[in-house]
Amino acid sequence: MSRCIPLALLALLLTGCASQDDVAVLRVANSLDVESPVHHALVHFDERLQELSGGTMRLEIYPSGQLGTERATIELLQLGTLDMAKVSSGVMESFVPEMGVFGLPYLFRDREHLWQTLGGDIGEEVLASAEPYRILGVAYYDAGFRSFYINGREVRSPEDLSGLKIRVIQSPMFIQTINLLGGNATPLAFSEVYGALQQGIVDGAENSPMSLYGMGHYQQVTHYVLDEHSAPPDLLLISTHRWNKMSGQQRTWFRQAAAESVALQRELWLEEEGAALDSVRAAGVEVMEVDKAPFREAVAPIYAELAGTPVGALADRIRALPDDSEVAEASPDTTDAQ
Repeated sequence: MSRCIPLALLALLLTGCASQDDVAVLRVANSLDVESPVHHALVHFDERLQELSGGTMRLEIYPSGQLGTERATIELLQLGTLDMAKVSSGVMESFVPEMGVFGLPYLFRDREHLWQTLGGDIGEEVLASAEPYRILGVAYYDAGFRSFYINGREVRSPEDLSGLKIRVIQSPMFIQTINLLGGNATPLAFSEVYGALQQGIVDGAENSPMSLYGMGHYQQVTHYVLDEHSAPPDLLLISTHRWNKMSGQQRTWFRQAAAESVALQRELWLEEEGAALDSVRAAGVEVMEVDKAPFREAVAPIYAELAGTPVGALADRIRALPDDSEVAEASPDTTDAQ
């Protein structure tokens, strides 16, 4: 954690985590700004928690990274200094190896497959896997699918990425993915991407439609390639220090409010994602659909390397989940028998 402590964090450390009067106050760190779907979802979480608990529980939300980086807030959860935080699963994999499964390329067929996974037994197992590290996974928030945006070249196959310098986050998995697809992975801080695209330091980057539009990156590229190579979700976490102090009734209220916040966040994300795609199209960026099969084939060595590992086993289970439409077609029609 940085030696330069943000003022909001200093105040948090000074006040500690004690409840004020008879109200249990849960302090929440969020790296995203107040206009984000995550922040709106957390506000809704707070409102519902107060309603359900009769005003005896509430959230105190610190948006826009006021309490430091996501990694720093995870460390505060482990110490019990902070109650809750929203972080990317990509950051959590450094603390909980099982979280790394969500960063695997082309793991999910589509958004339905993603939420089938997150909302099912596998998703619950991965959330619970954080508990030995003094953190409990509460819920998943949508962070969208990441796709390539490129300046000056159409990309319809992995061969079209050959030689292109593609900005990636500082992650071995992301670097390996880009390199297997034929690109030249170039790790850069997110704040440096716009300038790097503008100056030609990189030929492209990869991220969600929200980041492409919201950060203005669309102004420096010509194509957005919807290959949807990964979909690492955001996570809502609570410190086990705080969780263990909550009564059974408080946990019930908390779980219900959390679930309702997830439903709202997903709805808001889809609305804003659609608006972002419309905006980049209007600005002249060509949004391209591609056949994902050649891309999946190119990254197959990653899955071969993971064979026999816990993450590899999780990936196998996720890939084996049936397509909902296939299940519906295979189900016998029992209408006449009823």
